[in-house]
Amino acid sequence: MFERLKSVFLQPGETGDVSDEDDPGRIRIATAVILLEVANSDDDFSDTERDTVVSILKDSFRLSNEEVSELLSVSDEERRGSVDMWHFANIINENYSEGEKFSVMENIWRVIYADGRLDKYEDHIVHKLAAILHVPHSQMIEAKLKYLPGD
Repeated sequence: MFERLKSVFLQPGETGDVSDEDDPGRIRIATAVILLEVANSDDDFSDTERDTVVSILKDSFRLSNEEVSELLSVSDEERRGSVDMWHFANIINENYSEGEKFSVMENIWRVIYADGRLDKYEDHIVHKLAAILHVPHSQMIEAKLKYLPGD
């Protein structure tokens, strides 16, 4: 399944059977890439952050451990080969409702606060992602407050 998804994702337009809009694999990969980018933004992808990303992907897409592992592998390869996050955000924008994008924003904050702190690079990327995902500032803050660690 994921080998087909990888080939679809890496070679857009070259498959005749699945359109971009109808391919849940592309949405999964785009979501995973964004979460991985957030987790790596402070150059410290901790085990706690990895566990959080895995949990989010398993719960969000109802995937097995093996499927999540493959998804992360493909998504990390895509993330490393990407110049920016716009392409991935655009896939989400074209396929997700406002509520689903708010859930993505909540998950971004879950990853950020997995280690209990907000780094300046994480702060920068979450604002950037909110803008390109068209999530209003007030909703970004609402999602942040939900996962803000207690004192």
